Amino acid sequence: MASGDHPVVVVADDDASLRLLCRVNLEQDGYRVLEAASGAEVDRALASEPVAVALLDIRLGRDDGVAVARRMREHHPAVAVVFFTGSARTLDDATRALADGVIPKPFSLEELIETVQRLAPA
Repeated sequence: MASGDHPVVVVADDDASLRLLCRVNLEQDGYRVLEAASGAEVDRALASEPVAVALLDIRLGRDDGVAVARRMREHHPAVAVVFFTGSARTLDDATRALADGVIPKPFSLEELIETVQRLAPA
């Protein structure tokens, strides 16, 4: 793992305040966090260093989080994918199959931390 053996997590959401909230709490739990506001930023983060978990908003601004996840599965299959979504109940089976987890919005910080810990213990 990169940077002192702290697992790296990418938080990808077009909402800067949500990214900040996730980053601060995950860093307190021992993770290194890279923020991304678009699919292109996710791609750059994945190319920059080994990533353990990617937290992706289904609607990543103008980008499609599902398409980003498909690219990740092809080019970075070891990265765990977790979708953030305000519509978890309506996700189809194909979309769910791309993910190692789904965190419905709004979510608790405990749910966030527990999900990341399950996929990449700090």
